[in-house]
Amino acid sequence: MSVRHCDIAILGGGLAGGLIALALARSRSSLSLLLVEQDDRLGGNHVWSFFGSDVGRRGRELLAPLVTKGWSGYSVRFPAYTRHLHTSYYTMTSDRLDAALRKALPADAILTGARVLACNAHNATLGDGTRIEAGAVIDARGVRNMGHLTGGWQKFLGRRLKLKAPHGLDNPIVMDASVEQIDGYRFVYALPFGDDDVFVEDTYYSDGPALDTAALAQRIDQWVAEQGWQIEAVTAEEQGVLPVVTGGDFEGFLRSTGKDVARAGTRAGLFHPLTSYSVPDSVRFALAVADQTDLDGDKLSSMSEEWSLRHWKAGKFYRDLSALLFVAADPEKRFKVLERFYRLNPQLIERFYAGRSRTLDKLRVLVGRPPVPMTKAMAVLAGVGPKTAPLTLSGMRK
Repeated sequence: MSVRHCDIAILGGGLAGGLIALALARSRSSLSLLLVEQDDRLGGNHVWSFFGSDVGRRGRELLAPLVTKGWSGYSVRFPAYTRHLHTSYYTMTSDRLDAALRKALPADAILTGARVLACNAHNATLGDGTRIEAGAVIDARGVRNMGHLTGGWQKFLGRRLKLKAPHGLDNPIVMDASVEQIDGYRFVYALPFGDDDVFVEDTYYSDGPALDTAALAQRIDQWVAEQGWQIEAVTAEEQGVLPVVTGGDFEGFLRSTGKDVARAGTRAGLFHPLTSYSVPDSVRFALAVADQTDLDGDKLSSMSEEWSLRHWKAGKFYRDLSALLFVAADPEKRFKVLERFYRLNPQLIERFYAGRSRTLDKLRVLVGRPPVPMTKAMAVLAGVGPKTAPLTLSGMRK
């Protein structure tokens, strides 16, 4: 059995683990890091996006090497209106994350194709028998079964398309909900990477995690044709099923993801409960880890648990909105919740996506006649009435 020694071992080379590694490499370059990933490359197969208002100066500096494209604004479409907002918007890719990590870290600090069997605050055991002994271990491997939590699902198929002619988009369409509503709240998302290069994603807020990729691919083709575009080739594809959280036993969830070890990303519950959006939380936590004066494994474990519990407490408003969407709104009318929301002040919308809504923002979102039945809305906000199901992936197909 071989043994690897390091100051910090980060398990999981996705966005959360990768950003921690980049933050530590930038500010604590004397540390010896080991980034462990079970796949052959870092970052998986993803397109991540964020608003310019989501992160501060340090966060933008951390994300800068990952950004492939930025725009000065974006549009949303609903049956009742189209709106353009002037918040800057940026997109990152897994390829850029992989390249940035390989540039920032020594070659021997990256271990791919390695499956983690067990870990604690100071040690990890890999599938080939290798033992890692570290001053601290951070577990950022993600988690699939969230059965301690309740809610619904955001699921999607995205395709990057080479078109036969320019598409004419100047800015992203972050939400086109003027499309036919199927399987809950449905919208199409489009990112114009080049004149004839566009990423199109078909997205659903659904009660179940089943993902029929063939049907979604046909709907993408239909949407593209409706824009007057012709596809020359599909150059990349990704799919995903993400949790939309309404409640549950968060401490039980944390216990189920491991104990006596620092956790990050989905494994720590660090994502927006309603949007499933993880970039702002991943950035904040990465910078917080880099700012720790004592990177001892036990202290990082305590710090990460306290961070997760504060995040859960702060997210109650967003979980209540998730419940309004999934419980109070009929599936085919869920779009009305977002249609109403996107009429609000742009700065309120920015703070919402960043997970930093103010008290007045929350009151403004809830005030007035709700776009769902009043009795159902009152029951949801009072915590009575029907509940959403546990977030288990049973019955899922691709």
